[in-house]
Amino acid sequence: MNPKKIAFYGLFGQQNWGNECTLQAIIYHVRRQYPDAELRCFCTDPEDTSRRHNIAAYPASYCFTRGSRVKSSKKVNPVINLLQKTFVRIPKELASWIEAYKSLQGFDMLIVPGTGLLTDFSSNSLGIPYRLFKWSLAAKACRCKLLFMSVGAGPMYQPLTRRLIKAALSLADYRSYRDSYSKQFVQGIGFKADGDPIYPDLAFSLPADLFPTCDQRDKKRTVIGVGVKDYCGVLGLPEHGGDEKYYRFISKLDIFVTTLLERGYEVRLLIGDQLYDNKVKQDLMDLLQRRGVKPQEGQITNEPIASVAEVLSQIAACDIVVSARFHNVLLALMLNKPAISLSYHDKFACLMAGVGLGSYCHDIDDLAVDALAGQIVELEANAATIKPRIRQKVEEYRIALDGQYARVLQSGQPAVLDQVLLPVAKG
Repeated sequence: MNPKKIAFYGLFGQQNWGNECTLQAIIYHVRRQYPDAELRCFCTDPEDTSRRHNIAAYPASYCFTRGSRVKSSKKVNPVINLLQKTFVRIPKELASWIEAYKSLQGFDMLIVPGTGLLTDFSSNSLGIPYRLFKWSLAAKACRCKLLFMSVGAGPMYQPLTRRLIKAALSLADYRSYRDSYSKQFVQGIGFKADGDPIYPDLAFSLPADLFPTCDQRDKKRTVIGVGVKDYCGVLGLPEHGGDEKYYRFISKLDIFVTTLLERGYEVRLLIGDQLYDNKVKQDLMDLLQRRGVKPQEGQITNEPIASVAEVLSQIAACDIVVSARFHNVLLALMLNKPAISLSYHDKFACLMAGVGLGSYCHDIDDLAVDALAGQIVELEANAATIKPRIRQKVEEYRIALDGQYARVLQSGQPAVLDQVLLPVAKG
């Protein structure tokens, strides 16, 4: 193959740094193989995507066009609501099918790159799952190769979601999953994925020249990166815990940070999502202040993060990272930092088990601050042994992903990977 036009599809432009570093990684590798190819992205915020990645970008749905997200707080008369659906929303949706088909005409590939897109935890079936099916079908109608590369799966709460996801996957010319859990999950909903390979998360293939040089200045204290998240319960509305779980989690973080400060560590607060996590950081700082916690000068660093480069720079300034954001943990491992994950999804267990740190993965609903603090001491003491092992696994992942890019982008055919690289997480 020598594709001239390649498109990407996903939840990009929302300032979720995990999603953005995934898109950044695949754009780099596609451009490396096909420097003259025309690239295009269909996403949730085209303006942000185009600005960050220097790529043409368009809304994946009319719902994401400028002004469409403004909602009135007034109650809508049921009759008016029915009329709007009949004469406005349905015609718009029909038009969006035609627009998707037209947008992909002449394209050689539509790539769904990584991220945990195979789910309905943040929308109903007619949101993310439906749009994914629509674009998958449009690709096949245009005879455009459809590739799902290192995607994550689960949870799926609604039967219609499972049918839409299975239909979208069945249309693909190539599928791979980012961990053993995701592959097992799609098999569990009845999709035949036996021949589909498992490849690492695409973020592991970020170009090395993006990695900042670690701060080599003499440090008075060990720096612990603490990643926050707007956690309100296990993924999905049916198990959403609301304010109670949120404040329980923030309270545990407050106690953990206080413990670190009392033991003489420096704390650097990290985020993984610009739109949601800054409020969490502020809530945590307010809670520390209300409890009268008085860190020494420079003992807490709370700097803004507005790009993947800034996430990497701040993680590079840490010695150990503890986070509830998946890609905070993953990027820490890429930068050869020992890490502890606060898990709300099986993807964390797979990630940590893969680099030999399975015992450093904690259930976010059952955090024991003393145990976390004890593991900080362990990681600090054993860093000389742990870090070479992390470096070796990360290099193996990069080599595996290079193989996937080379074989799949050139041929559109499956690439074989020895799945021992990504073991099944246990426990």
